Amino acid sequence: MAFESRPITRACLLAALLLAGCGERPAAGGATSAPGTAATPEPEWIGLRGAWQPVVGGEVEEDGEILRLGWGETLTAVKWTGALPEPPFEIELDARRLDGSDFFCGLTFPVRPSGESVTLIVGGWGGGLVGISSIDGLDASENETTEIVRLENGTWYPIRLRRDGERIEVWLAGEKLIDIATAGRELSLRPGPIDVCEPFGLATWQSTGEIRNIRWRSLVE
Repeated sequence: MAFESRPITRACLLAALLLAGCGERPAAGGATSAPGTAATPEPEWIGLRGAWQPVVGGEVEEDGEILRLGWGETLTAVKWTGALPEPPFEIELDARRLDGSDFFCGLTFPVRPSGESVTLIVGGWGGGLVGISSIDGLDASENETTEIVRLENGTWYPIRLRRDGERIEVWLAGEKLIDIATAGRELSLRPGPIDVCEPFGLATWQSTGEIRNIRWRSLVE
């Protein structure tokens, strides 16, 4: 059955327009704003420059954005003398090895309020090992964080480290290599000269390494 067509009167048109005007107006850009919501700002990144103190080994030079740790007979290390990052946090940096065949980034960082620190090793034990020293007394070459990757001298590698609660996560060149829960685990430094970096420092081993763009941000909400 066909519907009967009826003429639209002036009164009907005015009523339709009034009803349309009662709807919610879209926000700028065409989307309707949800009441009482606001974007949560990202935590602020804090650059780490100008407060690195050489503590052992070869020559150390800070040239603008680049911190260079020269080749030493064993360990070359610097310790941060400014305000310390406190967990939970993220740290980002770029690192590269200029010469040598061992780790060019040994990042020692605090992991618990009780004072423990561990070290992220990049390029150790022959040049390609990535891992955390130490977990339950086992160093980066012996525990479940051990990864072997191809690392070329002269190439910058972006590194991101996240310590949140009882978890350590590490990304190298955008790939997650380490994701370990540490509740109930013993966390400590590998016995030896790396303790000069505690609680927060950088080191190389028989290699010249460079660090740039190092920064951190708190994850406290």
